[in-house]
Amino acid sequence: MRYISTRGQAPALSFEEVVLTGMASDGGLYVPETVPQLSHEELADMAGCSYAEIAFRVMKPYVGGEIDDETFRGIVRDAYSTFSHDAVVPLNQLDANHFLLELFHGPTLAFKDVALQLLGRLLDHFLAKRSERAVIMGATSGDTGSAAIEGCRHCDNLDIFILHPHERVSEVQRRQMTSVLADNVFNIAIEGNFDDAQAMVKASFADQSFLNGTRLVAVNSINWARIMAQIVYYVASAVALGAPHRKVSFCVPSANFGNVFAGYMAYRMGLPVERFVIATNANDILHRTLADNDFSKQELVATLAPSMDIVVSSNFERLLFEAYQRDGKAVAELLERFQEQPSVLAEAPLARLREVFASHSVDDATILEVIREAHQRTQEILDPHTATGYRAAERERGDEAVPMVTLATAHPAKFAEAVVKAGFPGVPLPPHMDDLLEREERYAVLPAELSAVQAFVAENRR
Repeated sequence: MRYISTRGQAPALSFEEVVLTGMASDGGLYVPETVPQLSHEELADMAGCSYAEIAFRVMKPYVGGEIDDETFRGIVRDAYSTFSHDAVVPLNQLDANHFLLELFHGPTLAFKDVALQLLGRLLDHFLAKRSERAVIMGATSGDTGSAAIEGCRHCDNLDIFILHPHERVSEVQRRQMTSVLADNVFNIAIEGNFDDAQAMVKASFADQSFLNGTRLVAVNSINWARIMAQIVYYVASAVALGAPHRKVSFCVPSANFGNVFAGYMAYRMGLPVERFVIATNANDILHRTLADNDFSKQELVATLAPSMDIVVSSNFERLLFEAYQRDGKAVAELLERFQEQPSVLAEAPLARLREVFASHSVDDATILEVIREAHQRTQEILDPHTATGYRAAERERGDEAVPMVTLATAHPAKFAEAVVKAGFPGVPLPPHMDDLLEREERYAVLPAELSAVQAFVAENRR
């Protein structure tokens, strides 16, 4: 298996190289050169298998034999042993044909754990094999940071630096990152927004000279291994609901688009999917693009669903590459225009996207309304991000005979402020986190300046 850039100008890489590299040298994102296929028989044979076994079977073609089967099985099994539910990602029935896929049973109570518990172990495996050390730099709008830290805090060969927007993440999200006092963990609060942090991470990957030869590794969803790991829960949930003998639809709360793109890859591998519904908050570039062909930046809006407060959806580039039939030059030109002015997609690529994707945008008032409504109807308390998905799924579900799976991306306790605002007394943290708000914190507050961030990383890496 080889991996190619969405902009067509970077060298093709192996799986090991793409995991350690992250972003392509031409500024693009890596995708597999060919998409492996899961036959009807292979999908049917997964019925009743453990999550770890399904994960091994789905991901094995992407690894391309670069890790032997026994070692890879062990890495996968170890990664998912950290989850508090035996099913890892259990399905919860909401009504006759609407299901919640609970992705929040990992160590940090968010869907990012599914990929990052695996990615940390893959990175440590490859670095140990090479007798190398590396530095991780990542930007987070809330959940990626804590999941990355939990996935990498025990890694012998990694130092991890996570940038988050200062005072723009929930207290629980911040403390999950800043209360990890391991020697290889560094948190940086940027005096700016998520897009500022993301831009500095991207600039650091483009020019890594500030590290004097130490490898810089990405754990954000620009890293292909993140996408690969997320493909699995689409397959596992669909098989549990009768695939491949019936189609399934998915509704995904989305901002940076990695989660939805993983579902699209499951579909490309042969999973029978009726449609994907993209749910956004008021930061709705994905919805505007699909509904109105308005591919333009707008001012960031601070919402009750802060993990979705993103202006630019990095992983949308991967889908554009597929929509433009893998024409890297066309994608590069589109994204160059996008940086300077409002843009539109060409007619044929947009039509291809609309065949598979629908979308819906939800404002803050509606989020609170949905949290109350969902509890009244199902006794479930949804976090504000999942609430956007609940409403979008109802509005855009299409054929009601097709099971609809809404992805529950975080435990509601991570966003107690929104839950309380919706009229509830709050949601207790799980027992292993019940002292979180009293734990000691450690983080640095830095200006949104590339030189300041890079100097901090260079000075503090081991």
